[in-house]
Amino acid sequence: QVQLVESGGGLVQPGGSLRLSCTASGRSVSTSVINWYRQGPGKERELVAQISGGGITNYAESVKGRFTISRDNAKNTVYLQMNSLKSEDTAVYYCKHSVYWGKGTLVTVSS
Repeated sequence: QVQLVESGGGLVQPGGSLRLSCTASGRSVSTSVINWYRQGPGKERELVAQISGGGITNYAESVKGRFTISRDNAKNTVYLQMNSLKSEDTAVYYCKHSVYWGKGTLVTVSS
């Protein structure tokens, strides 16, 4: 079993930055695909970014060029660096590994 804990969310002004962390425990996820999803108010949950065990990344079109996913295998942690944030990025952000989900961290982009 794997436990995932997200952190780093908060309130930020438009144009600002945040870095989210997803820390896994229970077993190493260093060779596994990790996904970041988000669910905004009244919206469906959507895939935002993905990183493979080999470091290959994919992004939703809406965040390309603004968000960067990375991993620190020594810390069993995956990060989501979010720059140039917009109001439409407001959502609960979740990380996912296999069938396991974290509980999410809230990001609010507002002036």
